[in-house]
Amino acid sequence: MHRNKASGFIAPTLTFAAFSVCCVAGMGQQPRQYTTQDYAAAERFMSYNVNPLTYQGLVRAQWLDDGRFWYRDVNSNGVTFILVDPAKGTRAPAFDQVKLAAALKAASDGAIKDDAMHLTASDLSFSDADGVLTLTYSGVTYRCELHTDPETCKRLEPAGPAGRGSENAERAAPQTLSPDKKLGAFIRDWNLWVRDLSSGKETQLTTDGAKDFGYATDNAGWRHSDAAVLLWSPDSTKIATFQQDQRKTGEMYLVPVNNNHPALKAWKYPLVGDANVTMIERVVIDVPTKKLVRLKMPPDQHRSTLCDDVACHGSTWDDVEWSPDNSHLAFVSTSREHKQEWVRVADTSTGEVREVMSETAPKFYESGNGKINWHYLPKSNEILWFSERDDWGNLYLYDLTTGALKNQITHGPGNVTQVLYVDEKTRTIYFVGVGKEAGRDPYFENFYSVHFDGSGQQLLTPEDADHNIKVSTNGRYFVDSYSTPTEPQITVVRNSDGKTVMEVARQNISKLLAYGWVPPTPIKVKARDGKTDLYGFMFKPSNFDPSKKYPIVNNVYPGPQIGSCGSREFRAAHGDAQSLAELGFIVVCIDGMGTPFRSKTFHEAYYANLGDNTIPDQVSGMKDLAAQYPFIDLDRVGMYGHSGGGNATAAAMFHYPDFFKVGIAESGNHDQRDYEDDWAEKWAGLVTKQTDGSSNYDSQANQNIAKNLKGHLLLAHGTMDDNVPPNNTMLVVDALIKANKDFDLLLIPNVAHGYGPASQYMTRRRWDYFVRYLAGAVPPNEYEMKPFAAVMAIQRSGPNDPNETANDF
Repeated sequence: MHRNKASGFIAPTLTFAAFSVCCVAGMGQQPRQYTTQDYAAAERFMSYNVNPLTYQGLVRAQWLDDGRFWYRDVNSNGVTFILVDPAKGTRAPAFDQVKLAAALKAASDGAIKDDAMHLTASDLSFSDADGVLTLTYSGVTYRCELHTDPETCKRLEPAGPAGRGSENAERAAPQTLSPDKKLGAFIRDWNLWVRDLSSGKETQLTTDGAKDFGYATDNAGWRHSDAAVLLWSPDSTKIATFQQDQRKTGEMYLVPVNNNHPALKAWKYPLVGDANVTMIERVVIDVPTKKLVRLKMPPDQHRSTLCDDVACHGSTWDDVEWSPDNSHLAFVSTSREHKQEWVRVADTSTGEVREVMSETAPKFYESGNGKINWHYLPKSNEILWFSERDDWGNLYLYDLTTGALKNQITHGPGNVTQVLYVDEKTRTIYFVGVGKEAGRDPYFENFYSVHFDGSGQQLLTPEDADHNIKVSTNGRYFVDSYSTPTEPQITVVRNSDGKTVMEVARQNISKLLAYGWVPPTPIKVKARDGKTDLYGFMFKPSNFDPSKKYPIVNNVYPGPQIGSCGSREFRAAHGDAQSLAELGFIVVCIDGMGTPFRSKTFHEAYYANLGDNTIPDQVSGMKDLAAQYPFIDLDRVGMYGHSGGGNATAAAMFHYPDFFKVGIAESGNHDQRDYEDDWAEKWAGLVTKQTDGSSNYDSQANQNIAKNLKGHLLLAHGTMDDNVPPNNTMLVVDALIKANKDFDLLLIPNVAHGYGPASQYMTRRRWDYFVRYLAGAVPPNEYEMKPFAAVMAIQRSGPNDPNETANDF
């Protein structure tokens, strides 16, 4: 039964309208009725069903400080933790899992119930001749004695009140461990503490932390964490961190759905254009003496050279590096709009700060892709710097004393994406690069070495594939796991010259192929300018019939920080793309202009015009694809996306109402002025207002063009979304109502940005919407997908770190 789009109530008139259309199209011809079996066949290709068929031989290596690495080896019996020693060429179980499981169960008072073959430990480290194992389990750190009989584990965490304030006393704050694994730093009542992991003794390091002016906190905007954001000195005696000032920062408010007086959720959330945003005051703390040195400089912006936060991954403070003797601290300060960077060095005993050099980018500065690429080299009195000043991401060498450029190290075409190791003795840099090998997919990552003077650049990964690299802490070896979108992973260990010293594993996908899986088709199409090549994937039904015409659905994410298609490594599932294709669609993703990994010009394609959303490239790309593949029906075009993709989908429906017939916009940031300051201000600049009240941000606001809607649009949002607040979607809803437009709205109570337990429901509703309005058919009534809890259990059983989560935005 159809539903009234604006209200969600059942509307018999829509049933009559559908019957009328049917009869006009052809007397007696009924729309196809999809069955539960059709949806079940599609669900077979969801990640939780196909990924386990590929786990065997899949390696996610984690290096230890002693030159060995470990990974989870998954097979039909469960998970085995494997320890590899490249120097000896050995590969063996890391420990006795039966004994460890019993010890963890006892140490957790029975909270850890996993059996020996289904342990989900992470962050492993060995000491005392492998007699002591430190690990993390469900966010709690344990120290386990492996040479005792029986083996014993001890829970290591702060006791008592924890977190940002006393209201969080019910749970202990996570610890940031020192390099020697003897101390754990944590936040209590907005102050920084350390805990001796062996004795349990706790020491308060700061005393003047207060609400909205706390130490090491990362609670500005959509990031909320009780983990202490800091950087330990190499010898574990000092901590570099900051006091975060949110006292003048504006707040965001949400109210949960319940059957009583709701509890108001309020938190600091600076918006684009706010006069007062979150700032940080840099400090260095000597742990043994508890002496705090505040750096002698004005407060810095709550920014980094890479992402829209001070910590891009975990709780390690980014853009900060220690000198080997702890006497100095190098750091980079970023301007509010991410255009200017200042390299500075502080004396950690006096707090004196010296500026070394700076760089200003015309639009925005970034220090790499996924990793910050500048490095402090005090032994040679140099700074390794990253810049895109010549249209490609390259490395440069600067004099640490004068700030003068010594030489450019790398050159385009192609980018340095991640510097993974710097050998100061041999003056060699090891880095990941893209687009440097002619004839290869420009998104394939390869590994290179080059000397400081720019000579001797060498490709260390010769295979035409996407290479995932993990370098050992001493730089002697690196793990190379390489694959393509259509060929499974092979993992080897190579030495620093690129020579293979041992093969670790080969991913076995025989079960996946027997299951009926078909790989995506890599595609190349033209951009809006008719010249630039764009790349992506096409997904076809496993029972594809080339003589038929198929509607096409575009799964979009516009960037600018990432693209639509993600990594080029082998994956059994790309979201629900193949599942949706199984329902009779061609599904595509296209990395349009304005996304990373190509030239700087490519990445800046729609700077200061976020309303562009790469949609002109999606349109031109699909038209080019239809010219290549006549089975694509351009009269039936749909689009869907989440977060930035939700914004892009609505924009596509409003800007190209005659091209896009159906759109599903999930949790979209439809007006960046209602989103966090440091994201949009990087990509669109600071707000400038005119005398008439208009601003440079008006063109990107979807509510301003909602009146153009012609097709079917489903808007969805979680009511407790603390990343993209639901007000973003409600602005569009308000505009559509005022324009007297029909649309569908799905508000999911009490879920955040990723929908959590309601994810399966949202997926099913997405399929229903495309089946009904793009395929012109009838979906099965309330198909029930695999329960979310079962999906999560499958995800935790794989080779990935169980703590890993997707980056939604």
